[in-house]
Order: sequence, then structure tokens, then C-alpha cells
Amino acid sequence: MEDTVILYEDNHIIVALKPQNIPSQEDDSKDKDMLTILKEYIKETYHKPGNVYLGLVHRLDRPTGGVMVFAKSSKAAGRLSEQMRSGDFEKKYLTVLSSCPKEKKAVLTNYLKKNAVNNMVYISSAAVDGAKMAQLDYTVLCEQGDLALTEVRLHTGRSHQIRVQMNAIGCPVYGDMRYGGDKAKKGYLALWAYYLAFTHPVTGERMVFKVQPPKENNPWSLFDTENCVAVVKPEI
Repeated sequence: MEDTVILYEDNHIIVALKPQNIPSQEDDSKDKDMLTILKEYIKETYHKPGNVYLGLVHRLDRPTGGVMVFAKSSKAAGRLSEQMRSGDFEKKYLTVLSSCPKEKKAVLTNYLKKNAVNNMVYISSAAVDGAKMAQLDYTVLCEQGDLALTEVRLHTGRSHQIRVQMNAIGCPVYGDMRYGGDKAKKGYLALWAYYLAFTHPVTGERMVFKVQPPKENNPWSLFDTENCVAVVKPEI
């Protein structure tokens, strides 16, 4: 529990930092997950008896780290979920791509289909049964040799979306051997949910959280991520 980073907490929500390679919620691995960790934190901190309610509002893929918000009441969970549907819930990611896109700014729209057997997501046509539209926009912020620090803003929240869509344009996420193969370069998956903004479900205050990726890890150490984000203003 001492390693849990709480960015904000009140009676209605908890905003916390999910480390890389920890599931957002329990999966088949049975490894400790963020939802369980935070439930235990609430139970221990406030001496809560019995089961603790904590709503999972959104998810990050296991290898992705960054900012997450959890709801401490069903009312808060419902209102935050509605914001996700209406587009008021904003998530931005930083990623290091293994090669720089030809277009420094662009909107990517694809249809994705997930194979539940191997847990892989594939580009498909809109006509394929079960295919879902996926859209994001990206902006290249800084370049370092072949690598490109890139900000990505999701318009939809599909499984493995950023990894699949960036690989589809020939620019896999650094460390993403699963989708990018050898072109992705070996190392930690360089995908970090650094920005989260939403309206507080009770007070109505606009909440904005920004956390830079871990600078001690490659390839983040190659970039001044904070300065790159501050200097370049996406206009999409």
C-alpha cells in the first residue's frame, strides 16, 4: 500500500497513478490489480468494515501506466460514465514511436476487431461482424533520431487502440513487440496516460491532472517530456 500514489481524493472520487504492468481490474492472471489495491487502501485508511464500493470508470491496458479516476459512490460512477459517453471525459497519452510518422499531425480512423482467443486486435472493415470504429488524433512533439515523442488523444476507447492504429501507419509504439515485431525495439512499452480531465461528478468543478512518464526508464529518458508538451500546442 505504501507504493500507491494517490493524486486526489474526496468523498466521491479517487484519482490515482497506475504503474505499468498492473491490471486495472482483476484478470485471469489473478495478479494484484488497481481496483483491489485501492479498495484495500480505503478499507485500511478509513477502517471500513465489510465490502468497500469502488467504481471502475475507465481502464488502462495492463502494460500502460498513468492517471486513472475511480468512483467512491454509484452516483459518482454513473455521472463519470455519462461524461465518457458525451465526450466531456478527456484522456491524452504520451508515447514514443519507433519511427516518425510522415504526417506530424493527423486523425486516424479505423475499424478494429478483437480476437478473444489470443487477445489481439486487428484492423478490419466496417462490414465485419463485431468490428468497432476507433478514432484518435496524434501530434509529434519531439524527435530523437528515429524515435518520435508523440501526444495521442483518444476519441474512442477501444482495446489496444493506440498500439494497433499507430502500428497500422508503420510507426509502432516503442517496446510493443506484440504488434510491431522487431521494428518496435525491445524495452518497456512506451505508452503513458499523462493527462486526464473531467467534471467533478458532485461539485461541477473541472478537474485536470497531468503526470509525466517515469524519466528513469528508456526511452522516456531521451526526451524532456514536460518541455515538449508545453512548447507544442496541438491544433486538431
